Amino acid sequence: MNKNGSVADVAFALGAEEGEARWWMGSLAVIKATAAQTGGQFTLVEVTENEGETPLHVHHREDETFIVLQGEVEFEVGEKSIVAGPGAVVFGPRSVPHRYVVRRGPAKMLFLLTPGGFEGLLRETSEPTTALRIPGQGEAEPDFEALPAIAERYDCELLA
Repeated sequence: MNKNGSVADVAFALGAEEGEARWWMGSLAVIKATAAQTGGQFTLVEVTENEGETPLHVHHREDETFIVLQGEVEFEVGEKSIVAGPGAVVFGPRSVPHRYVVRRGPAKMLFLLTPGGFEGLLRETSEPTTALRIPGQGEAEPDFEALPAIAERYDCELLA
């Protein structure tokens, strides 16, 4: 801890179109804050994606908070179904299975993962890009065969 009681030593700021841009699972993911930058406290990722759904999965190490900035997204967190639009916040506690469906897109969301470190999984399952757009058909196709083993290394589990 530094003299101010914070575990992070350096303040930082990113502009609207700044961050580490990656094509990830058919979306544009921009890493806005990493565990290294926040003293391990959190990872923040801005995700933009078209209509579609994520598989049911669970994080055993981190809580995940979704902040919807644009679009309409239906979340399933445990036994709850939540339809969320711009300005909505949805909390997914660690060890609770969850998934979401973008009903009206493109959707733009912030993913806040606590504690930090999720950017490692994101980097291993994506590819860097300089194009700040959602990848097109056939671009940056995920390796679904490798995904379960990578997820497991980060204490995540694909359930469907």
